[in-house]
Amino acid sequence: MTREEQLLFCRKCLNRTTDMKQGLICNLTKEKATFQNECPDFKLDETVKEIQSDNEEGLNADAIKQLLSPEIIDRLKMEQKLASGIVSGLIVGIAGAILWGAITVLTEYQIGYMALAIGAGVGFTIRKFGNGIDKIFGYWGAGISLFSILLGNFLSIIGFIANAEGLGYIETLFLFDYSYLPEVMKETFSPIDLLFYGIAMYEGYSFSFRKITEKTVTELKEMNR
Repeated sequence: MTREEQLLFCRKCLNRTTDMKQGLICNLTKEKATFQNECPDFKLDETVKEIQSDNEEGLNADAIKQLLSPEIIDRLKMEQKLASGIVSGLIVGIAGAILWGAITVLTEYQIGYMALAIGAGVGFTIRKFGNGIDKIFGYWGAGISLFSILLGNFLSIIGFIANAEGLGYIETLFLFDYSYLPEVMKETFSPIDLLFYGIAMYEGYSFSFRKITEKTVTELKEMNR
């Protein structure tokens, strides 16, 4: 374990004390922490636990695997729901794409920041309904985010064509020659889109995982004792 990972426990232990030279140390050994995975002398300070918030920043996958035992990791994986996460993410992504396309046609201006909202929305939805910790959840989050953004662009193009030709939206969907789609998408592409696409995909990936905080780690360890 790294020093920072050990401090996750030390900051909440009754045996902690502060040394002017070494920083936070163990009051029993008068040394910095040297334990791996779990400290046999750890005693939870209830006052620290009470002020912890669920709004803490979530730990990354590598930190979670180092802080939790294989048994707890396996239990968390059993609670994963990949299918639910994918379906719910697609629903939110498609809804966001339709909304973005409609706003773009109505305002005749593409609001790039909506791509970021779609990415975040997809990610948080997969987190809520997928409850996942495996990387596959992040991959789906990024993929659905990109698909939704491209779909939003396509729908706005169809909307502009429908208005220009005086046709209905559904009618235009059926009459459109899809062999020209790559060319049309290319013509409407702007270099700045890469930035929005990249950020949206990053949000879709990073927000798709179950949020495991320091508080969660402590609670899971207590439940497993």
